[in-house]
Amino acid sequence: MSLSAAVKAKNSTLISLMRLSSFSSATSSTVSLKPSGRLQQTLAASVEVNGKALHSGKLSTVKLLPAIAGAGRYFEFRSRSIPASIEFAQESPLCTTLLKDGLRIRTVEHLLSALEAKGVDNCRIQIESESPDDREVEVPICDGSAKEWVDAIEEAGINVAQNHGGENVEKMVAHVNKPVYVCKNDSFVAVFPDLETRITCGIDFPQVPAIGCQWFSWKPEHDSSFARDIAPSRTFCVYEEVERMREAGLVKGGSLDNAIVCSAEHGWMNPPLRFDNEACRHKILDLIGDLSLVARGGNGGFPVAHIVAFKASGSCTAH
Repeated sequence: MSLSAAVKAKNSTLISLMRLSSFSSATSSTVSLKPSGRLQQTLAASVEVNGKALHSGKLSTVKLLPAIAGAGRYFEFRSRSIPASIEFAQESPLCTTLLKDGLRIRTVEHLLSALEAKGVDNCRIQIESESPDDREVEVPICDGSAKEWVDAIEEAGINVAQNHGGENVEKMVAHVNKPVYVCKNDSFVAVFPDLETRITCGIDFPQVPAIGCQWFSWKPEHDSSFARDIAPSRTFCVYEEVERMREAGLVKGGSLDNAIVCSAEHGWMNPPLRFDNEACRHKILDLIGDLSLVARGGNGGFPVAHIVAFKASGSCTAH
């Protein structure tokens, strides 16, 4: 997450594109759902992660559990089910939020990114806040990356999922048939037909020379690609903007332990970086999490396409 000078809606450009292009539709002029040649998967066992939330600063607990084929990924909060779906995505400051029946799940993108990239197509996600009366809860920020979520998934293990009838179900994926894009000012997201999945991301912070303009392109070549290339990249922020964010009621749980912080004048304040372009890689982490929201019924959220994004969270990104 990069913290910006203005508190605006996070990833409105990307969410608009996903709704426009109907990635999750079975048939449309833009996309077609086709067999992936792989079976839907779920966790082999349950696993629990506890930690502090980035924005509220409160403690929360997440338990990941196996789910049947066709169930998809969904949260359980206050005895209600909230699907991790674009239908329930709400534009919110500096994070991706799910809203249903007055209940909010905030900062879901790092967890969903890990589940999508690791191939956990079906997952029951129980989440609890420290206060029994809260109507919203936030996923723990961990160290600001998706590494702890990947470690938890690998600890639990992955199995082929079965439906209620005990049958395996083939995973379908969206193939993009024609280019589609959305833009706002100088930010854009474009999706092009391709034979494989690839994400190319650009960011630009001219006021912060240590970050500057960065581009990075990534494709999931094998099972360990995400864990090696993307998951370790951490949330980043501009030091001079932190106080403004806190005055707006955000990043109350932010610290040097869960974000890399860059000063416009002095550069990175808590080196070393895990990658020279860690900030840009983290934007890909966020994009994967948001793309996961188009998955339905245990099918893939990652389209077979080349996704190109530049400043895709607008001027207010928080990842």
